[in-house]
Amino acid sequence: MFAVIETGGKQYRVAKESVIDIEKLTANPGETVDLTRVLLVAEGGEISAGAPYVNGAIVKATVMEQFRGKKIRVFKMRSKKRYRRLQGHRQYYTRIRIDDIVIG
Repeated sequence: MFAVIETGGKQYRVAKESVIDIEKLTANPGETVDLTRVLLVAEGGEISAGAPYVNGAIVKATVMEQFRGKKIRVFKMRSKKRYRRLQGHRQYYTRIRIDDIVIG
């Protein structure tokens, strides 16, 4: 059984006991969160697709940790104009473990 969820503007394929890193959620480590934006649920040979979301489907997950990703550098330059800008960025992430996929 697996599901496709949407969070943080991205889509993830999740199954029970899988661990994924998503955009930061406002939850502390150890808390349980319910992800209600479920786009698709597949169990055995049956597939339930939503329009846009599957009614009554919830993915229950536990927050494992909050962390920041690797630093990236954003560099802008215009040739022959002496214009250079360097900026760094570190994205906040939440690591979650999928506990259960509930339909209906």
